[in-house]
Amino acid sequence: MGGEPRETFMYKPIPDHIKAAMPHTTQYPELGTGPVPVEPLISAELFELERERIFKRMWLKVGRVEEIAEPGDFKIKRIAVARTSAIIVRGKDGQIRAFHNLCTHRGNKLVPQSNDETNDETFGRAKAHLMTCRFHAWTFATDGSLRGVPRKEAFADLDTSCLGLKTIHCEVWEGFIFINLAETPPWDLAEYLGGIGEHYAGFPYHEATTAYRYSTVLNCNWKICMLAFAEGYHVPTIHQNTLPSLAEIEHTDFKLYGPHVSSALYVKGAGDAVPTPATGKLGGLLAGSEAHGPRLHELPEGMNPDGRQDFIFEYPVFFPNMLLHVCAGNGYPGMVYFNHLFWPISVNQTLWEGTNYFRPPATASECIAIAHTTALHRNAWLEDTGTMEDTHQALESRVLTEMPLMDEELMLRHFDRQWHQFMDIA
Repeated sequence: MGGEPRETFMYKPIPDHIKAAMPHTTQYPELGTGPVPVEPLISAELFELERERIFKRMWLKVGRVEEIAEPGDFKIKRIAVARTSAIIVRGKDGQIRAFHNLCTHRGNKLVPQSNDETNDETFGRAKAHLMTCRFHAWTFATDGSLRGVPRKEAFADLDTSCLGLKTIHCEVWEGFIFINLAETPPWDLAEYLGGIGEHYAGFPYHEATTAYRYSTVLNCNWKICMLAFAEGYHVPTIHQNTLPSLAEIEHTDFKLYGPHVSSALYVKGAGDAVPTPATGKLGGLLAGSEAHGPRLHELPEGMNPDGRQDFIFEYPVFFPNMLLHVCAGNGYPGMVYFNHLFWPISVNQTLWEGTNYFRPPATASECIAIAHTTALHRNAWLEDTGTMEDTHQALESRVLTEMPLMDEELMLRHFDRQWHQFMDIA
């Protein structure tokens, strides 16, 4: 699925000077080497098509199993682009299921949510494994079945067996919970992930249960947000103050997996950077810890194949809207992995969320050190997100109709191609 060249695509010999300038990109001639169009980033008409052709067909990551660890635990996730809200719940049998968050009587939200777009998640626990609508007290079990209707005798021929919660397809990969909003998904989750699911499997994600989540609504298109994080070209400039140790990076190991793509980031001379006293002490505490120090040996097979000590992370774009960065405690002291999600609200608004994951601290000092690391990372994210609204505003002028991409912006080029393919736009 995905990734196949369009039938109309014509392979042409690539000149040697282009191969020399773009050694990564030219390994995949189907991606081309020319500029990519701007219109998909700003078009309201195309955004409306994205709702149906992408976000109501693709598998979307909505949580981690640790968030709903016990039977009866639930999470509510607003999916604004699909105009719905999802209940993700662990049933009495331990199985994780997903349902549309609406009562099948009159459509009221079964679990109320704030209208604050930055607060798209709500957590709770179903007492006795039951959830009751506050409007008319219809009651549903955590398996979705309708269990109680006040004054049922006043309804004509009410078949409660047909009035359970509306199911959303839900599957779990490596502890990550995915949903698919299609009535009949084109692929199951394993088929959809394909090789990238195999490549990133086997890492101890489940051990990193201490999480720090940041989120905000940005006034820009979701693809502008996502693509800003999908390349390393910006790192030496945008992050020169907060992350000076990343001044000389190597962005490499690009691999295509159908609609998904991965790459790795290495930093030459990272150990030569002089940290601030606080960072040196707190980061050193984690780096020297058996629990939180680098564990490059735990990386899945195929990551960091040469065993380089300057490995920072490997990260993929899971099409359409997720980035996952596997660190193994290297580069960012103590951090096991982190991920970004980019949730469209409108053509020019995006809910961005970034979450850092660590193994639990055993001491107060480790707790402070982990908080310090995640605060430094937050500051870098503020630098990243600081460019995005300006980019959208400038592109809306339509003065620029296409963008040239350099070799290490290969993930952007691949995303553009996949986007066109799923949107069925030449």
